[in-house]
Formats: sequence, C-alpha cells, structure tokens
Amino acid sequence: MSAVEAEVYDLKGLKCPLPVLKTKKRLAAMSSGSTLAIETTDPLAVIDIPHFCNESGHTLLTSEKTAGGHRFLIRKG
Repeated sequence: MSAVEAEVYDLKGLKCPLPVLKTKKRLAAMSSGSTLAIETTDPLAVIDIPHFCNESGHTLLTSEKTAGGHRFLIRKG
C-alpha cells in the first residue's frame, strides 16, 4: 500500500514525546490493518517511532527522510 492510500498525520513542529503519543492515540482509533503516514520534524522520531511500532505490535512499512524531517508509514497491528 502506498502512502497516497494512507491517512496522513502531520506532526511537524512537535518535540519528543508528542509525535509518539499522538501517533499512539490516532492508531488506537483506527481499525487493525489500516495504514497511517506520519510526518514529523523531530529528529528523535527516527528512533522513537520504530521503537514504538516494535513495542506495540504495529508494522513500520517505510521510513524516509523528507525535505523538512521524516515520514513513516505504519500499518496498525
């Protein structure tokens, strides 16, 4: 599934731990198997988001650097 088909959640400008906390809350409201694209400018998100996915049973489909930060594509577990 491409990022185009995923819901995009703009978390740019937020600092740790807000991107992970907001991602967790957003995923909780979604059905299993749904995909969510996260956009963030927090440099720690590169460590925090993959760790969160691993700990919570979600699948990190892609992680890519963008012009202003980072984009993650997550499939809810």
